[in-house]
Amino acid sequence: MSDTAAAPAASKSRELASGPGRALVAVYAVFTLAAGARSGVQLALRFDDAPVAYLLSALAAVIYLLATVALWSSKRSVALGAIAVELVGVLGVGLFSFLDPDLFPEPTVWSHFGSGYGYVPVLLPILGLLWLRKAAARVS
Repeated sequence: MSDTAAAPAASKSRELASGPGRALVAVYAVFTLAAGARSGVQLALRFDDAPVAYLLSALAAVIYLLATVALWSSKRSVALGAIAVELVGVLGVGLFSFLDPDLFPEPTVWSHFGSGYGYVPVLLPILGLLWLRKAAARVS
C-alpha cells in the first residue's frame, strides 16, 4: 500500500526533470560548470582587468546552479524565479554590451546575448520558461 502511495509522490517530485526536462537540467548543469569555472579563473587571475564582467559571469554561474537544482528537484517557484532573473540578465547585459561596450571590456556569459556560447544563454531561459509553463499545464 505504501509503495503505490509513494510512486505518485516520487514521480511528482521529479516531474520537471523528466522527459525534455532532463535535457534542460543537463544543459543548465553544463552551463553551471562552464560559467563557474570560467569566472573562477578570471576572478582569481585577472580580477582588475574587468571586475564587472567577471562578477556577472560568476552571478550567471550561481543562477545556472540555482536553476539546475530547482528543475532537478521540481521546485517550480524557485526555478521560475531563477530562470526569470536569468532572462532579464542575459537581455540586459546583452543589450548594454552593444550599447556601451566600455562597460564590458571582457566578455561575460551573457554579453552580446551569449554569442560566445552560440546564443544558448538567450535561448536557455526561454526554453526553461516554456518547459515550466508546459509542466504546469500538465499538472492542472
